Amino acid sequence: MEKIDILVIGRSCVDIISVVEQFPREDTKVPLLYRMKEGGGQGGTASCCIARLGGKAAYYGHLGNDDEGKFCLKRLQDFHVETRYVKIVRDCATPVAYIFITRESGKRTIMYERSTLPELKLDRNLQMLINSVKVILLDPEVTYLAKDMKNVVGDGTSIVYDCERWHKDMPHMMAVADYFIPNFEFLQTRELNLSGISFDQQIFHLAEMINGCLVVTHGAEGAYYVYNDQLLHVQAPTVTIKDTTGAGDNFHAAFSMAVSLGYDLPAAVKFSVAVASLSCREYGGRLGIPDLAEAHALAFTLEEQVASIKHAR
Repeated sequence: MEKIDILVIGRSCVDIISVVEQFPREDTKVPLLYRMKEGGGQGGTASCCIARLGGKAAYYGHLGNDDEGKFCLKRLQDFHVETRYVKIVRDCATPVAYIFITRESGKRTIMYERSTLPELKLDRNLQMLINSVKVILLDPEVTYLAKDMKNVVGDGTSIVYDCERWHKDMPHMMAVADYFIPNFEFLQTRELNLSGISFDQQIFHLAEMINGCLVVTHGAEGAYYVYNDQLLHVQAPTVTIKDTTGAGDNFHAAFSMAVSLGYDLPAAVKFSVAVASLSCREYGGRLGIPDLAEAHALAFTLEEQVASIKHAR
């Protein structure tokens, strides 16, 4: 078996993608312009992105013993993701997400089924696997693993965390993640108590709460990150957008790939912004993912700008 560089742990599901001219009001009817079925889930899509970029990725997670689970597994294998660590759980359903895309803007509205699959356990086998890879990418579904990981992960392994929403184990994750990457909306989380200050100061304050590096994604605006007491901004390039589904998942995947390749933080953010932007070219989170050469070509055109200096008023 080839050595695995990046282990992705988290959610895999089926995405049912429907394109409409305009998202309908309640109790109305609109025509469906296009429909497709694709593998989804933060962990599942991120695994496919890493493999598409040429990384040696393995996906670790649960799927149900149903048609949806078989479909998810096949789509992972289509992208040459290592799936030997996927556990098929009998009498449990693989979750499905229903995604409605507005054609003109490419924005999406998601209605998803909560997973009824059992939580993953940080058992001996997973511990051995964790310490055999360069990078671990944790998606929001497995935030609960953080409380045990600090005693398991060795110095040679980096943890990248895809932060989506507050979880009771978030303080553990903030301590253990080497790269903490939330969406800008996370800054408004009540538990952070960052209301009433500017956007840049919110980022600086959050950076002080975590143990690792902070990167904040901001959709079409690209990404912000703290580096040498400066808040730097990488603007997203102009790309013809069909669908933003999976853009965040692909950002985290590309960032994990960059860490495994030894990129410094500015290069990693540019690379991740390029990959996430290009992935929006096609419907679904996977068909638009670039290969490594195309991602590098676009990343080299991007520049960072100083958005703020720490403690400036």
